[in-house]
Amino acid sequence: MKVQSGLKKWVHTSDHTTGNPWTLLLFFSLPLMAGNIFQQMYTVVDTAVVGKALGIGALAALGAVDWLNWMTLGAVQGFTQGFSILMAQNFGAGQYEKLRRTMTNAIFLAVLCGAALTAASEVLAGPAVTLLKVPEEIRPISMAYLRIMFGGLPVVMAYNLAASILRSLGNSRTPLLAMVIASLTNVALDLLFVIGFGWGVRGAAAATIIAQCLSAAYCIWHICHIDALRIRREDWEIRAALCGRLMMLGSPMAFQNTVIAIGGMITQTIVNGFDVPFIAGFTATNKLYGVLEVAATSYGYAMTTYTGQNLGAGKLRRISEGIRAGLVIALITSVVIAAAMLAFGQWMLAWFLPEDTGETVRALAVGYRYLTIMAICLPVLYVLHLTRSCIQGMGNTALPMVSGLAEFVMRTGAALLLPALLGEDGILYAEILAWAGADVILIPSYFGVVRNIAAAKSS
Repeated sequence: MKVQSGLKKWVHTSDHTTGNPWTLLLFFSLPLMAGNIFQQMYTVVDTAVVGKALGIGALAALGAVDWLNWMTLGAVQGFTQGFSILMAQNFGAGQYEKLRRTMTNAIFLAVLCGAALTAASEVLAGPAVTLLKVPEEIRPISMAYLRIMFGGLPVVMAYNLAASILRSLGNSRTPLLAMVIASLTNVALDLLFVIGFGWGVRGAAAATIIAQCLSAAYCIWHICHIDALRIRREDWEIRAALCGRLMMLGSPMAFQNTVIAIGGMITQTIVNGFDVPFIAGFTATNKLYGVLEVAATSYGYAMTTYTGQNLGAGKLRRISEGIRAGLVIALITSVVIAAAMLAFGQWMLAWFLPEDTGETVRALAVGYRYLTIMAICLPVLYVLHLTRSCIQGMGNTALPMVSGLAEFVMRTGAALLLPALLGEDGILYAEILAWAGADVILIPSYFGVVRNIAAAKSS
């Protein structure tokens, strides 16, 4: 790690425009991966505590509306990650004045988007639960959980924006430490609120939001101590052109994530038509999905930063070197994780379920079948994340959005058709086909974007 001029010595940044791409991507990803693991503890602990303490019904209630949570979170992450692309390019070019101005305009847009998402989510929560066909016996539990989670969206926006700013500077350590602190807090508060105070799913949701508050505060505190990001009065000038450019980067990514989530909601609607043990088993595996994906997400964030900085520095050859290195690292990782899930998956799924009953046995069987399918096809998901993030880092968020639409079509089509052909197990293949649909778009798109940028540079 090298420290950039204008930044305090204890603030770590990483210049990805020089050095070995393999080393840079791997070591930048490791803190991100650790941070993502701790972030996954939020949902894993929430789900495990709810499932063990409150039973199959409460677990199914969380799973029945899980995609609604992911839709709002995906929109938040889409906007903030899109905003960070321009910041990474400013940093790679050494343009700190532009970096500060970009950051202030991104903050302005994040406040507006966060307020709009919160209002829309609270208003539409009830109709969405109805559309999802959540069983009547678990609907009140689902609504109680959603109300608190949606109310905390401004906090989620604050953390994701602050973490994106730090990652754009090559700082993956601070978001890691933020997640460690927040995750440990979440575990403690889950046990206190759910079991100690008896607050049920409301306690699990409140624990998550309070933990997110801590992670946001920690990242913001660090940003405030970076000299290069020390905001001056003139930096707060809101520029329509700059806001437009940021929204052109962030909106397609938010839309992409939203469309993907809508496809997941349609799938969940089909799942909600099965019995409660099936919903619970499906939910348990979906919680482990985050563990399957954690390294892929980390490599994706690293690739976005790497690509953005090198594009800003005009080093196109290094982008190609980086994607090759990233793909090899990602594929090896996916095989290792898949093997671990096949070996220990049943044991891990049992964390989320109450003691053995007839319902628990069925839920566990459904969950492990689903987990096995996803583990075997995991390399497809890792290729998706690497290629999509590389294209986004090069400033093209339209093609990844198209890949999100392909995911939607494949996931929705499979969810509607396969259960009729294969029975209830048909729904378990919808996610895999969605990954494959995105890859069909992303792989040729990467080569096309590289050619276009090279042609523009040479002309």
